[in-house]
Amino acid sequence: MNDTPLTWSRDEICLCPASRDPRSIAADLYRRTCRINFDEPGFCVLDLGRNIDSFAFRQVMVDLKREMAAIHESTTGNSLAYLSAARFDQQETTRPHLDGGPDECFLMLGYEPSAIDSDIDIFDYARCAFDHDLPPKEFMEKYNPMFKPGYDILRPYATRVPCFSKTGYHIICINNSCSPYSESQPAWQGTLHTATILSPDESERRVINSTMIVSVPAGTSDMIDDDQIHDFLTTSAIRRYADG
Repeated sequence: MNDTPLTWSRDEICLCPASRDPRSIAADLYRRTCRINFDEPGFCVLDLGRNIDSFAFRQVMVDLKREMAAIHESTTGNSLAYLSAARFDQQETTRPHLDGGPDECFLMLGYEPSAIDSDIDIFDYARCAFDHDLPPKEFMEKYNPMFKPGYDILRPYATRVPCFSKTGYHIICINNSCSPYSESQPAWQGTLHTATILSPDESERRVINSTMIVSVPAGTSDMIDDDQIHDFLTTSAIRRYADG
């Protein structure tokens, strides 16, 4: 495990599938995102190109969650459930952060084409915490990356997402967990994420279709109702959001 790289190559984190069949994609997404050690990145980027529209794109997201839930159930006995699903116009630069959620969760973020230039970085804070012999929550309290000393400690663990382009449709799955590392009781090992907005423009939009997905006992229903999922799939509405 100590030989695992601190940052990851394009081939290790980016998927450009020939087919959009969710079943053929889900296994790679799950393996790279829902890690229980540091042999995988804890995030993955799926490039779906330009030949798709927003509604079909969101349907792919929902289909991928269903397929990943089946993998999670066969692997762990648990399943996956939606905690939230919404659409945002996000044009605020953020520091490395977790989105609020339970100990085991991940984000599935769907980025649509935009005129707004931006960069996305992922910070392997769980690995950094492990290297400092601290649980992730205690690490975040001691080395908060919102402040420069914590940010400097985390900086060697950062990976700039190399295959993210404003011209295409991309799904980024990000492990958003805060579970302590344990070999006897394996749990998801999380990452932090940050967005740098290079050219904010009030006249344009940078649309993110944002879902949070949590590990739950098998048979547990989604924590949002069917109407909310239907609205996520069919709405054209976009809210302004200052995080992501």
